[in-house]
Amino acid sequence: MSTETTVEIKARGRKSNPNSARQQKLATRAALEAQGLTIARGRKVSGTSARQQRLAAFAARIANGETVGRGRPKKNSVVAE
Repeated sequence: MSTETTVEIKARGRKSNPNSARQQKLATRAALEAQGLTIARGRKVSGTSARQQRLAAFAARIANGETVGRGRPKKNSVVAE
């Protein structure tokens, strides 16, 4: 005779309500991601802002092959004798 034991597996973690607003939001995000659509996060970028124009000019200089220095220019130090 063989005796079989059954093991009950309990779900781990906190219970979640599938009809909650957060779960529905996560489901729609997953569906959009599965379709290959982009999901916008954060504040929208304004292409006409001074910062975006500066970043575009910076990227254009890099694309042209220019060497672009980062940060503040180096100060020439004077050695007193």
